[in-house]
Amino acid sequence: MLKAAIVLMLIATMISLFSGLFFLVKDDSSSNRVVKALTVRVCLAAITVILIAWGFYSGQLVSHVTW
Repeated sequence: MLKAAIVLMLIATMISLFSGLFFLVKDDSSSNRVVKALTVRVCLAAITVILIAWGFYSGQLVSHVTW
C-alpha cells in the first residue's frame, strides 16, 4: 500500500512538473499558473519524501544495500 502511494505521488509530481513546463511555454507573462504548478510540485515532492521516511521508520521499506 505504501509503495503504491509513493509511486502515485511520483507520477503526480511528474504531471505537475510537465504542466508547469507547458504553462511556462504557452501562457502570457501575467499568469500565475506556473507558480501554482511548481508550488504543487514542491508540495508533492515533500509528501513523497515524508512517505519514504515513514516507510523506513515503520519498517515497510527496507534497504538491501551491502555497504
